[in-house]
Amino acid sequence: MHPVSRPPARDLALIALAIGAVSTAAPLIREARAPALAIAFWRNAFAVTVLVPVCGLWRRAEIARLPPGPAGGAFLAGLFLSAHFATWVPSLSFTTVASSVALVATQPVWAALLARARGHTVPAQAWLGIGVAVGGAVLLTGVDLALSARALAGDLLALAGGALAAAYVTVGGEVRQSVSTTLYTAICYSTAAAVLGLLCVGGRQAVAGFDGRTWLCLLALTAGPQFLGHSVVNRVLRTTSATIVSVAILFEIVGSSLIAWAAFGETPPPGAYPAAVLIAGGIVLVVLAGRPPETPPVVD
Repeated sequence: MHPVSRPPARDLALIALAIGAVSTAAPLIREARAPALAIAFWRNAFAVTVLVPVCGLWRRAEIARLPPGPAGGAFLAGLFLSAHFATWVPSLSFTTVASSVALVATQPVWAALLARARGHTVPAQAWLGIGVAVGGAVLLTGVDLALSARALAGDLLALAGGALAAAYVTVGGEVRQSVSTTLYTAICYSTAAAVLGLLCVGGRQAVAGFDGRTWLCLLALTAGPQFLGHSVVNRVLRTTSATIVSVAILFEIVGSSLIAWAAFGETPPPGAYPAAVLIAGGIVLVVLAGRPPETPPVVD
């Protein structure tokens, strides 16, 4: 797939749905009284409890003929997803939230660089759009790169989190060309849940004993950000490039700010509105730089 292949109209609608869903993640995480890595573990683990039985009932034929390459790719994507959580989440404890969010928002830059490293040509207009969109994210979150060894470690973790998120969607885009969304996400989320669970045990983070409100938040994170967010993103990766998806997902920052305003009375910062315009403008530039939609083989 071309790195900025223009997405079909249906994909644009699905991406908008996914952005709305993932925008609820930050407010829900804030309300959940549980360690951050435990939250990441449970949103994947709960999803697996649904996906694995579904695959067992309706994807047995696909599982039987699944080649080692795509199976290994789905497993690798799960490793990248867990590594994204394991780097970005701890970064919030070392550096400011503004720096962490701004640096993890470099995901589309990494996605374009990965596409370039794989031999694809990324048009100049797409690079411009990426720069405009990331600039909008930085305007919204602010730039606060503190000069200390601890803050630097946090900044590097957040930067790694952005690169790993780009690797996750890039690998997922390749696997989705031949593997259904259901089977791919079952393998990917199972891998991520297993790795995150081991990290929680190794780091002695509690994974149980939470109050009822927290468990409701974890279920909401699974239904919204995980299924309607990540899984819908994985659905469109068959026909929309990882670069475009990575740029579009920056709107999560704007969406989260608006939800926090409605739910917690937190007034968006002055830069929220121009930032939204910049992110939207960047997305338009990247999409218009792409080729017309391609017609891949049919995969559920």
